[in-house]
Amino acid sequence: MQLLEVVRVEWDILRDVLELMLRLALFSLGAAIAPFIGRSFPRTLWRFLQLLQRYVEIDAKHTYEQFVKPFQNLITIAGTFFFIALSLNWLLPYEELYKFLGFFIYLALSVTMAWTALKLARQIIRRTVITLVQRWFGEVNEVVLIFETLIYVAIVLLALIVFAVGLQVNLVALVASLGISGVAVAFAAQQTLSRLFGTLEIFLDRPYRPGEYIRVNFNPYAEDAYGRIESIGLRSTKIRLVAKNTISIVPNSFMASANIENISRGNKLMALLCLDFERILSEGEQALVKQIVEEATKIFWGFDRASTRIQFCPTETQKQTRARIILFISSADQSSLGLRKRLLELANHAIADKLAAYGLHFTTPEPMVYIDSPMSL
Repeated sequence: MQLLEVVRVEWDILRDVLELMLRLALFSLGAAIAPFIGRSFPRTLWRFLQLLQRYVEIDAKHTYEQFVKPFQNLITIAGTFFFIALSLNWLLPYEELYKFLGFFIYLALSVTMAWTALKLARQIIRRTVITLVQRWFGEVNEVVLIFETLIYVAIVLLALIVFAVGLQVNLVALVASLGISGVAVAFAAQQTLSRLFGTLEIFLDRPYRPGEYIRVNFNPYAEDAYGRIESIGLRSTKIRLVAKNTISIVPNSFMASANIENISRGNKLMALLCLDFERILSEGEQALVKQIVEEATKIFWGFDRASTRIQFCPTETQKQTRARIILFISSADQSSLGLRKRLLELANHAIADKLAAYGLHFTTPEPMVYIDSPMSL
């Protein structure tokens, strides 16, 4: 009996070892062929777009060239890690080994997916969303930047969820425990949390930085206070008031909800574009060019239309007319300036299409020139 028991135990051990070796072999095989599977992902997307073209009015080739081909390397890498993650399921019975390998595999998969999605979202927003907002609402404003930021946050959260699900983390229990703990802490230290969340909002939104001048109202029945930001702490912001030269210590919870005018961040950008027409323009045609330029810039916000200038002069050959278009763009930060530059490029395309419809063809001898300068106080 003892001999049979020993043989049975040894057989069970051998069977477990053989099963482990088989599962490791299948996982290794999946990891080996994963790069070849990943390379097929861009082609699979191309076939999907061709199939979708039969039922939806889209240009499959244009969509592939704009939104798939520029990122085909990232899509290939993401597809490779995705197939490796699928192959990892062979090791599910071995929890410790699964979680050890899964940490690195799902981390690489999450990072690659997030990076690919961020790049793709940025391309879609630049080429599609701005045009749709302009078509639906007639103008484009800062909402596009907010929408872009929310999309980026959603992509990062999705990548974290993929990483947690891959490691078999119970998200429901985790969120529930965090929620119960958050309620208990909120009742215990409501004022402290208010200040901490105010600090977090200030650091995330960056309405001001040390060294910048701001204008803020501390009392609705008094005049606005004007001062220089000395420092931003975890609890409060220190402002050196102008004229008084005293330090005002203001809780971050108040600053996060106050109306703040950041004087130091005013920016003004001058855009200079030259258009060389194929012939000498008459006075009527010059007036038409001015009208088209003004109409093309009306739908965009942030342009100082009073400072817009259009000058006409002959070129060096004296056989053509050159139009110098000078636009001034004002903005509160570099992100808004970057968005306005993209909008100005869209306006240039609209100007070119309208001029071509009137038979006024031109060339641009030089690319658009941007000159940045701080806004005068």
